[in-house]
Amino acid sequence: MRTHLEFTSSDFPAYPGEEQEINPGRFGKRLAEFLAQKLPEHGFSVSSIGTEDWGVMVELENDAFPLWIGCGNYEAFENGFLCFIEPSVPIVRKWFKKIETGSTVEKLATAIDAILIASGKVSSPRWWPENEVKP
Repeated sequence: MRTHLEFTSSDFPAYPGEEQEINPGRFGKRLAEFLAQKLPEHGFSVSSIGTEDWGVMVELENDAFPLWIGCGNYEAFENGFLCFIEPSVPIVRKWFKKIETGSTVEKLATAIDAILIASGKVSSPRWWPENEVKP
């Protein structure tokens, strides 16, 4: 499953003081806001945007299971960013039921891809699954 998208961009710089909301050196709010603005055009309703210690979370409305996108700078590259989708596994459990997530996650990955690639704001995009070992 495509769950992690790394890319470079100079179009999503940190807001002044953003790292005080997150952690030193961490940012991603402009990227999260950009995605949140465009996702409804692809059938996803955003319920909230919030900061975490690692970056910014875009929570989506989804009755079957919690669905969200993490956005943050990615120090592996100059002007690097990483977006990741949760859940990042094909099946989640809710009470005693197994819920298939793959088709929804893939639809969201396709929407993120279309939004970012069509924007012309990103370079060197690369999708990878959560379980891929990074160098």
